[in-house]
Amino acid sequence: MGFHHLAVATHDMKAIDAFYTKAMGFDLVKVEVQPTPSGDGHAKHFFYDTGDGQLMAFWELHDEAFPQDFPTGLSTAVGLPEWVNHYAFTADGPEDLQKRKQRWLDSGYDVLEIDHHWCYSIYTNDPNGTMVEFCITTAPFDSTDRESARDALNSDALPYGKKPIVTVNRTEQTPVHEQA
Repeated sequence: MGFHHLAVATHDMKAIDAFYTKAMGFDLVKVEVQPTPSGDGHAKHFFYDTGDGQLMAFWELHDEAFPQDFPTGLSTAVGLPEWVNHYAFTADGPEDLQKRKQRWLDSGYDVLEIDHHWCYSIYTNDPNGTMVEFCITTAPFDSTDRESARDALNSDALPYGKKPIVTVNRTEQTPVHEQA
């Protein structure tokens, strides 16, 4: 079962729009504008189609009842490293993953690639400071994987998995959300 939408708040909707339309390739398909529950402001709720009908949404809040300087990075806002809480989207295969990597680089974003030995991922950060991932599964899950996952629920005394292979791709370009 897929999800309908994931929604988070932002301070800079124009930067988010530039990132999610130009760098990610998503389509802005809907906005809901409503008064906030306090009645003293309004909120805009922007929806982006991720390509398969599932939606990514962002809140732009205009109400003095809400904090004005809230942190937007999902991980860093709660004191965690940026890689902990992130959005992972499916790529359609190795060729699609490479096209998406090049799109990020062409849009001015550095790209981290990781071969996890069961999936292959590329990562960058959105203007909110949240890590975004495109991923393909490269090996099927088997009974050993399932048993290890169950064992991990009850013990920390498990062997480490195979070390991931990490590649960093840097760009000298200005990120698309900072371009004039």
